[in-house]
Amino acid sequence: MVFLAGPRQVGKTTLSKSLSRKMDYLNWDIPVDRERILLQQFKVAPLWIFDEIHKYKTWRNYLKGVYDKVGPAQRILVTGSAKLDLLRRGGDSLQGRYHFLRLHPLSIDELGSRSPRDFKQLFELGGFPEPFFSGTKTQANRWTREYRQTLVREEIASNEQIQDLGNLELMMHRLPDLIGAPLSINGLREDLQLAHKTVSKWIDALERLYGLFRIPPFGAPRIKAVRKEQKMYLYDWNAIKEPGIRFENMIACHLLKWVHYRQDAFGEDYDLRYCRDVMNREVDFVILKDQKPVQLIECKHRDGEVSDSLRYLGARFPGVPAAQVYLEGTKDYVNGSGIRVTPALSFLLENFRIGPG
Repeated sequence: MVFLAGPRQVGKTTLSKSLSRKMDYLNWDIPVDRERILLQQFKVAPLWIFDEIHKYKTWRNYLKGVYDKVGPAQRILVTGSAKLDLLRRGGDSLQGRYHFLRLHPLSIDELGSRSPRDFKQLFELGGFPEPFFSGTKTQANRWTREYRQTLVREEIASNEQIQDLGNLELMMHRLPDLIGAPLSINGLREDLQLAHKTVSKWIDALERLYGLFRIPPFGAPRIKAVRKEQKMYLYDWNAIKEPGIRFENMIACHLLKWVHYRQDAFGEDYDLRYCRDVMNREVDFVILKDQKPVQLIECKHRDGEVSDSLRYLGARFPGVPAAQVYLEGTKDYVNGSGIRVTPALSFLLENFRIGPG
């Protein structure tokens, strides 16, 4: 079996239905399909798709029974917007019977384009298919607003034990202002006048449901790095108004997508971190492989002088490629310290492609 998880409306159902002309698609949220699932009345087809079945309390044992009955010759795809990778950890009954894959918002590589215009449109509209292919900023903004409401009123309400949805919506509107800086649960708690435990629980819930993701710090002793403060980003970067922060969030999504691809498809030990030391010198992203840095990345909205923090960290890790990427500008060069300054479009297509080629 394959488990396919990812944010709501990222395209899991569309992708699933495109895999084969002959399939049996069953959605737990549809009463007729739910009855067929419970009665195990499946069509004869090479592919069975179970959508949102994680909402069934005993879904793990159910899938184990189905898989053991039909055998590995029957292709089975299980999709859901909640984090199947966390839900499955409640038991090991499915161990050895599935592969886990994550579907992310669109990336420039996935669009098959090297056009700066397409990259700018992706930056402006976000990576979710519906607002991106609408082609209009008005439609994208409307979609983002409705998406946040739906995430709270439907996903949170049906998957989490949270009743105070009104204050949760207020927190959702506050989150875009906190992107790019170390996340302070205490500061957010004071803004909302809520308990620390409550805010922490809500952030955890949003991460489980792919409303946001957090990046931990890279704590190398040689740079006296901070080790606890995480940075937070949104899968829908259209919610962020400030261009520089929106660009950093967009790059974070591209890098996380590539890291998850290497993990899920090849079982490789890649990780995405950021670096910040006790002197507040910060580099936006550090790619790790086997717990060692293999790429340092700093984001700037426009081309300009290389960040002092990137110079500092690059000197501490000689031989590790370092790059400063930007959205606006045309410069592409390597400075005397070996740091590349380049448009983000070129950098992503050269270093973080997904799939063949």
